[in-house]
Parts: sequence; structure tokens; C-alpha cells
Amino acid sequence: MTVSSQVDADSENSVFRRDCPSRDIFEHLTGRWSLLVLAALRPGSRRFHQLRDRIEGISEKMLSQTLRTLERDGLVERTVLPVRPPQVSYALTRLGEEAARHLCGLISWIGASAPEIRTARESWDNSR
Repeated sequence: MTVSSQVDADSENSVFRRDCPSRDIFEHLTGRWSLLVLAALRPGSRRFHQLRDRIEGISEKMLSQTLRTLERDGLVERTVLPVRPPQVSYALTRLGEEAARHLCGLISWIGASAPEIRTARESWDNSR
């Protein structure tokens, strides 16, 4: 399956189709918290509390749920060190690193474009 077939509205495997097999993965990756967790793990392995502290506003429950989803999708690897108390760390897999690289490009674009987007919003709000 090619990238172009994923975005081609007429393709059987188009992400625009409700029954597209990759639609749920698309939703996992583009979710607010998943995007931030993947970006936070890009520099390297982190422990749970480090991720929680890095991603302001995420609850422990949501971080735990997001990490489980990303682990299930093969994007994050969970490692438990056999010490007392147990230490758990999270790192990107090869697939996760590839996804994070693309998503970090989106994050950079958003950061660079934010002033222009805010101006457009203001203009739209003022015209209503």
C-alpha cells in the first residue's frame, strides 16, 4: 500500500473511508496526547514521572492509557528494571522513531505557523 493510496479518496484503503484498516492507527497517532508523548520520547528513554512532568496538563491516568495504546501499536517499548522498587522506562521503537520524526515536523510547522493562524482566527472572529 502506498502513501498516495492512503490519501486517494477513491482508493479502497483511503484513510478517508470509514472502513480503512489504518484509520484507528491514524486516530491514535494524531491524538493530542499521543503526539506529545511521541515527541517527548524522541530524545531518548524516559521514566513515567519524567514524561508526566514534561507534558504539562496530562493526568497520570491519561498518560498511562496513552502509553499502553502506543505500546500496543508497536510504537513504544516498556522496560521494567528488576530493582526495588521496580523502575519502568519507555522508549520509542524503530517504528515509533519514524512516526515521531514525521510528527515532530508537524509540531515544528505548527509552532512556526501559529502567529499566522492566530491572526487568521482573529480576522475570522472579527468578521462575524
